[in-house]
Amino acid sequence: MSAVATAISANAAAAPRSGAQLLVQTLDRLGVDVVFGYPGGAIMPVYDALTGGGVKHILVRHEQGAAFAADAYARATGKVGVCMATSGPGATNLITGIANAMMDSIPMVCITGNVATHLMGTDAFQEIDILGVTLPLVKHSWVVRDPADVPAVIEEAFHVARSGRPGPVLVDLPKDIQVGTTSEDFGFHIPNEIAPVDHAAIAEAEQLIRAAERPLIYVGGGVKIAGAVEALRDFAERTGIPSVSTLNALGSIRTDAPGFLGMLGMHGTKAANEAVQESDLLIVFGARFDDRATGKLAEFAPHAKVVHFDIDPAEINKLRNAHVPVVGDLKAGIEELTRRVATASLAIDPWIIRSTSNAKRNAFRYDAPGEGVYAPALLNELSKAAGDSFVAACDVGQHQMWVAQHCEFARPEAHLTSGGLGAMGYGLPAGLGAKLARPDAHVVTVSGDGSFMMNIQELATLRRYGVALKIVLLDNSSLGLVRQWQELFFAENYSEVDLSDNPDFVAVAQAFGVEAFMINQRDQVSGGIARLLAAPGPCLMHVLIDPKENVWPLVPPGKNNAEMLHDTRFEGDM
Repeated sequence: MSAVATAISANAAAAPRSGAQLLVQTLDRLGVDVVFGYPGGAIMPVYDALTGGGVKHILVRHEQGAAFAADAYARATGKVGVCMATSGPGATNLITGIANAMMDSIPMVCITGNVATHLMGTDAFQEIDILGVTLPLVKHSWVVRDPADVPAVIEEAFHVARSGRPGPVLVDLPKDIQVGTTSEDFGFHIPNEIAPVDHAAIAEAEQLIRAAERPLIYVGGGVKIAGAVEALRDFAERTGIPSVSTLNALGSIRTDAPGFLGMLGMHGTKAANEAVQESDLLIVFGARFDDRATGKLAEFAPHAKVVHFDIDPAEINKLRNAHVPVVGDLKAGIEELTRRVATASLAIDPWIIRSTSNAKRNAFRYDAPGEGVYAPALLNELSKAAGDSFVAACDVGQHQMWVAQHCEFARPEAHLTSGGLGAMGYGLPAGLGAKLARPDAHVVTVSGDGSFMMNIQELATLRRYGVALKIVLLDNSSLGLVRQWQELFFAENYSEVDLSDNPDFVAVAQAFGVEAFMINQRDQVSGGIARLLAAPGPCLMHVLIDPKENVWPLVPPGKNNAEMLHDTRFEGDM
């Protein structure tokens, strides 16, 4: 018995079972609803055990799709996402999805097959040291050496993936371990570990809040991960302190809530960025001061003291020194802070009026000139039509920023995107995973013509399983965000961004058996949205937009967040 399996022994006299059977039985016992994967030689015993094993498997058409789908499934449910692949190219095709989950702190268990243990290190067919390759990209990883260890390793993997600051883990199963049998059955049980609340630090935070005249709540993705959304909303409502959000935290405070000023950062709202720059206290919940949020770090919130709540001590003082660091369970910390300050008489009414008035004065407008489709207006209307059941699984590019700026989100699980890694190709498999997780929701993949081509093969997966995902494909025949930067910062030297040779996306979708239609005029938008949302199965709305349309506002590189460029069509209004 190996060290990891010594934690607890049960059913020692059980009938012999293979490592592959133990894997499937353990996943079933842990309540895994669905696994995303793609078979191959080195993981074939697991696929043999999956038949009738009680765990639903979704066959994607590329292993990257499996990792992205598992990632989105985890984001949409709060559970651990599970994906699997064979050795060699199967395992390496998971890597981008693993990195994506690591950057955004998404709990995911990735299971790979490998060559038999006696062949490891011999350059055998489709052998690769996937443990070594992914070492910087996972919280922890295992190579199983004994079939009896399989249940213990899998249970520990789930614990590590979801505990503390969540993230992906890797379990590598050599083929001889999958086929090898054992009569032993070992489990692994770890007591729940809840980080204690730092009462002294919260008392210090209370004093700073009481003394502040321009406090601001800075919401990060850690709030959702910690299950602290309701605690955060209660704090914001009871104190009246205005709030801003990072990209990954959108929906933690409803985007239509009083006092919510929008997303901050490079493509944030004018109201959010100006409030940050003017604030005298930032109350930071589960954020990491990412460069896209802060702009020029040395000039970010220059007048503000910082109270930083986070479960990960590595984030404290990493980029911005905290006057009061509060390390520990975020939900409990926010709840105690609320109890301390909710009854206080905060002298911030002038600040509330000033910041919310600025938000109203600089609210986005949707009356852009022209008869063509204006993407921000379409996305705003789409989210309103879908209502509180709207879930956006968004790719990366201009459309990603438009979704963040213009869609309304009722909860953080409604906004799924590749935030830290910025991985194109995320949207379609993420929509697949999210729709399987929440079949009754209006799950919409929003993609661009560049991103969509990267995992377009997953249209076949939608069709195979009848997944009624809706797709909005914004097509400007270019790599829009790269083109925009080349226009603004590279003297209009448009290098390798022309995608005018795109295929007919409607015909492509229909060839996959997916309903599809195209719109290109503003008066077609409402009807197109109604048709899309009413479609009984998967459906693609191909939207032609102006190739010259840019995302505004924009903080140029090397500038602080107050130095924003704006759409000259709305000069003085945005």
